[in-house]
Amino acid sequence: MSGSFMARVGLVGFACGVILLYSLAVLPPLHWLISATPIPFVAILLARSPLFRAVAVLLAGGIVGLAWAALQADGRQQSVLPTTLEGLELDVSGYLCDVPSEGSFGSVRFAFCVTQWHLPEGDSTFSDEDLPDRLRLAWYGDEATTRPGHRLILTVALKRPHGAVNPEGFRYESWLYRKGFGATGTVRELSRSDHLECPFRCRYHRWRGELVDAVSGRLSDARHFPLITSLMMGYRGHMQPEHWDVLKATGTIHLVAISGLHLGLIAAGAGFLCRRLLLCLPERRVSPAALRMLVFLVVASASIGYALVAGFSVPTRRALIMVIIAGWVLVGARQTGVFTGLLTALALVLLSDSFSPLDQGFWLSFGAVMVLVLLFALRVGRTAWLTGLLLAQVAVFAGLWPILSTLGQPQPVLGLVANLFAIPWVSLVVMPLLVVGAFVLVLLPSADALVIGVLDAVFGVLWQGLSWLANVDLVLTVPAPLQVAGFSLVVLMALLVPFNGFRKAAACVTSLWIAMIVFRGEGMEGTNETVAHPEIWVWDVGQGLSVLLRERDRVLLYDTGPALEGVYSSVESVLIPNLNALGVRRIDTLVISHGDGDHAGGLPLLFDRFKVGRIVTGEPGRVADKLPVGVKVEPCSGQVDVKMGDLELELWQSRGRVEGNDASCVLTVSSVVPPVEVVLPGDITRRVEEEFMARADHYRNDTDRYRVVLAPHHGSKTSSSEPWVARMAPNLAVVSAGYRHRFGHPHADVVERYQSVGSDIANTATSGAIRLVLEPGGVITTKARAATPFWIRKPETP
Repeated sequence: MSGSFMARVGLVGFACGVILLYSLAVLPPLHWLISATPIPFVAILLARSPLFRAVAVLLAGGIVGLAWAALQADGRQQSVLPTTLEGLELDVSGYLCDVPSEGSFGSVRFAFCVTQWHLPEGDSTFSDEDLPDRLRLAWYGDEATTRPGHRLILTVALKRPHGAVNPEGFRYESWLYRKGFGATGTVRELSRSDHLECPFRCRYHRWRGELVDAVSGRLSDARHFPLITSLMMGYRGHMQPEHWDVLKATGTIHLVAISGLHLGLIAAGAGFLCRRLLLCLPERRVSPAALRMLVFLVVASASIGYALVAGFSVPTRRALIMVIIAGWVLVGARQTGVFTGLLTALALVLLSDSFSPLDQGFWLSFGAVMVLVLLFALRVGRTAWLTGLLLAQVAVFAGLWPILSTLGQPQPVLGLVANLFAIPWVSLVVMPLLVVGAFVLVLLPSADALVIGVLDAVFGVLWQGLSWLANVDLVLTVPAPLQVAGFSLVVLMALLVPFNGFRKAAACVTSLWIAMIVFRGEGMEGTNETVAHPEIWVWDVGQGLSVLLRERDRVLLYDTGPALEGVYSSVESVLIPNLNALGVRRIDTLVISHGDGDHAGGLPLLFDRFKVGRIVTGEPGRVADKLPVGVKVEPCSGQVDVKMGDLELELWQSRGRVEGNDASCVLTVSSVVPPVEVVLPGDITRRVEEEFMARADHYRNDTDRYRVVLAPHHGSKTSSSEPWVARMAPNLAVVSAGYRHRFGHPHADVVERYQSVGSDIANTATSGAIRLVLEPGGVITTKARAATPFWIRKPETP
């Protein structure tokens, strides 16, 4: 086998080794990996068979990749804020390492690169090398501004990287790890310190911040100002929730993330102009080899310049490497196959940034390029540009659908149509005019109005089209993974195989499948998947509460968690992705304990996505105001007991408590086999606890049942009184609270009370979502954090 083939095998092994690391629950010890590294290399030297040598090269590359990624991961994990420093006010000095943007509640958010930690005198426990060098901060108050200066001394209160952990949905903790943030926190005091040393990275971030400020000031009157700055400079701080809603609904978020599409367009434009200018020179003045090299240098320089203007973010750096490799292969007329070039780009991306597999964009970028390479490298015959554009979009849509489904992002039904319209418009109209507009702004300071008018016109067409598509009412059921994979394979084969008979057959099969999905979706709307045994999910929604109860195909949802308009919604972030993953399409009974925002958030969105049957609440008036018009609400008081399959449900409310926490609707779930009792008391306080226990004599000396009690009011000191804890004596006490929230839930006294009666305690803040399965042999409890990869903290006891 040739040396080039072995090199490709080694690159594949290296890439597989790096990617493999991120599927592990525990980071492998570095000394094990280093010790194992020589083994495959010795096997290469001793191998006689070409096949055995290829396998040895693959293993050698894999071990090297695994060791390289593990070394980087170990270093990042070592730079996380120690637990003993959480919540303390600490002084740090450093510089802004991104452009500040406005956040929720009047805050300003930014990344801060630490150059020195100022710990109290005499504290030698930690050195600067042991502490994080990158912080994610929020600055609140009247003094908060997006222009605080560049080199700063801050007083901050920090906590370790943390986020909600549920089986599905966005994981903030993974995002923080990917970005290299060793802590998050708030700014208590801020002062400029221009005398601090400013290294090269500091000067770059200062230059870009000044550039963003200057361009934002000149273009701020534009109607589509947020979109313009996103594509021109990669700054998305001006984007509003309505922008993200439209882009998400149409599958076009990639348009505002500076990636391969934008850099590719810049590179293609620069190469085209350079080549045309050079061809105008007299013949023989520039040799063909020199011409190609000059074009390549111009392409690389233009790409690097645009990447620097766009912030040199991780997706931009990844796209830059891919564009330069492609330019080297194509413009340089290298005798290198496209697959070798793609493998080289993959290896360089992973070598320069071993954390890339944590980016969804990594998989989408290389997936899209692979599909396009297969389409145009293997397809027989030349294709007209319009036909090629259509085929490319169909191929990418089909090829990326399985990847998106695996990543928990079902392909928008309108994504194909939206991208067929948006990508050509951005490629052929928007990006060229953006580049010309940028040059006009530099050369003609008085031409702002002209540039704004032209850019608003072209962005207006883009935005009107996307907004119209986002409002099209077309919803299909999500097909199974095997169906998605089959659809993708059939479409790609139809595009690649040059036989009309096969393509016609593929078109018929695809049409039949789509029709089946549509009609089946209409017939199965509102049909839930069944479960073998009753199960209860206590979702990790932060400082709030949401519990799901399933029995066969029946579903009850107790509370929906918190929601802050334009900031966070547990319905959108937690309930929708997880209920979809569980096959829940209909909520038979919705119980809202009371009307507080951390228990009744996001109700309109819930009703928009799911069919909801009976609605019961302790505060009908408050809850009705949050529901769509015409939805009937039943009061909790006076409810008769109901059954849910083999489970008995009892709803109870304190007499005379008509508002606030004490109006909470208490739900008790009982099972005979296994003998289990689950009590969900909402936010009741001590006085209602006494009233509840007074009518519940069976709680006394009932040791035969396995009892689970949700700590009232998130473990607040106003609840879980000593009589309540002693009378309930739960086997498991569950707390639903936010991590190191300002309310301090659960209170230390409450934790001690439950522990004193022998209760196990699980807090969603440190355990993630908690699942209880009521099997005949007993209750099986699992915590979401127990099954997470190595960079996410494992379950902890309060």
